[in-house]
Amino acid sequence: MDQMIVQFKQAADALLIAPFRLPQDALFGFLLGAFCLAMLCVVLGELMLSVAIRFNQKHLQNLRTEISQHERLSMQAYEFGDRDGYRALNKQANDAWGRHFFTMAAYSAGMLWPVPFALAWLHSRFAEVAFELAWPLSLVVGQTVGYPFIFIPMYILARILFGHLRRWLPYFKGVQRRLDEQS
Repeated sequence: MDQMIVQFKQAADALLIAPFRLPQDALFGFLLGAFCLAMLCVVLGELMLSVAIRFNQKHLQNLRTEISQHERLSMQAYEFGDRDGYRALNKQANDAWGRHFFTMAAYSAGMLWPVPFALAWLHSRFAEVAFELAWPLSLVVGQTVGYPFIFIPMYILARILFGHLRRWLPYFKGVQRRLDEQS
């Protein structure tokens, strides 16, 4: 079992380091590799998010149904002048909305799970590497920065790019269509 784990780590390391070694220029290689790693994190996070939502689709639909029912009933109570009924039903609708909101927030946070693993791998490979900054950025941040300073903006860029490409990617266009239908 230990040997399988070692072999998996070696294979993963070889796969992850490959984009860093493609260009001749070391800085460009790091930028390309960091972007590829960031995009891999985005795709893995989105894939796991879609699986989680698909797994819990019935629960989410029940929450949406509960929200709409309580909203509809609270508006009826308001129209009939039943203020106490309106408040009680509106509170139940708000509670259901809160459960739905925080469930979706947990899912959204769940998309970030690959990032700590990527940062740990980057640390194992690039902990000693320091990138010099040009003026005026060096006045704000310091003379040099480490790999997180490069990786985190690359992750944000990859997330933005993926958001624009999702509609045309084979698996994710179906996921996007379902999300659009639920909105």
